[in-house]
Amino acid sequence: MLITDAVVFDGAAFRHGLRVRLENGRVLETGEGLTARAGETELSLGGDTLLPGFVDVHIHAFRGNDTMQGEDAVRAMSRGLAELGVAVFCPTTMSASQEDTRSAVRGIRAVMERPEEGGARVAGAHMEAPFLQESKAGAQRQEFFRDPDWKLLDWMTDGHPETVRLITLAPERKGSEAFIRAAAEHGVHVSIGHTSADAKTVHQAADWGADHVTHTFNAQTPLHHREPGVPGAAMTDDRLYCEMICDGVHLHEDIVRLIARSKGSERAVAVTDAMEAAGMPDGEYALGGQKVFVRAGEARLANGTLAGSVLTMPAALHNLIHRFGLPLEAACAMCTATPAASVGDPLAGRMLPGSPGILTRWSPEWEMVSVIREQG
Repeated sequence: MLITDAVVFDGAAFRHGLRVRLENGRVLETGEGLTARAGETELSLGGDTLLPGFVDVHIHAFRGNDTMQGEDAVRAMSRGLAELGVAVFCPTTMSASQEDTRSAVRGIRAVMERPEEGGARVAGAHMEAPFLQESKAGAQRQEFFRDPDWKLLDWMTDGHPETVRLITLAPERKGSEAFIRAAAEHGVHVSIGHTSADAKTVHQAADWGADHVTHTFNAQTPLHHREPGVPGAAMTDDRLYCEMICDGVHLHEDIVRLIARSKGSERAVAVTDAMEAAGMPDGEYALGGQKVFVRAGEARLANGTLAGSVLTMPAALHNLIHRFGLPLEAACAMCTATPAASVGDPLAGRMLPGSPGILTRWSPEWEMVSVIREQG
């Protein structure tokens, strides 16, 4: 398939006149002078904008399928997310027993080793537990929390720590330095989250190798003018990527703008943190074995605690542009190239040879028109 007459976002900037050829589920090549081959489908976008597929590095579930349910659920997530234009994702675990976590990671690894045909690619697991702080548990079940332990991670991954692309932990817990250093050596990105750490501890964790912050401002120490906490350190430490849940519920619009301005498009990462009600109607659902009540776009436990979101990546980009007023290039990068870079993926979220062949089409008014997919 040859895509023509589009304004192409290549992961960093908009390119006029660029043409994109898809083949076998991937971007084969890009160039201004490409012409259709004999028998090749040519798709003219009539001046619309073409974006790389979305990258979501923090998503628990989608349309009733939860990462913790195992391989079949992750495969269903892969298929469903591709329909929305998500090209790559990190299925995200919840706090659970060590055995249940191990089972969930096995399911993720199975889909990594045998990808779902036509589906969003699994970059690796995002383990959002169990090395978290009880006082900042949020919707996580704190009875399963414990201190960071690399041997335990090795056991939960059946000796395949490379299955984990990202892991959230509270760096003030005992054993964090050794764990973070070991993670960095094994290519596992460490995200600071669900933590009571002060700013000094956050910078120290970055010294050890942490490079990411989980849903910035949520489930962590707050920003104060004399005690900057996790958000203050995260927004001023250039080594750290900052996740943002841009649903208008988790963060005030000024906070989204604050993160975006302080981190820039190269370090601000849009995520959904979606639970199983994403893509579903309001009602009663579950997260980590707990009842979640979804009303008017908000997912909460019975006590009112936010329990993930029902956000999708197309909605996140729409919000960044229309609701929060971010510059177009920055907003697009925060949903594509930047999240990919935050977990060390050089091809996802970009328009390069080898990049995923799941793309999205947007009108001049920045409404999503369709998903363009090239099946392998």
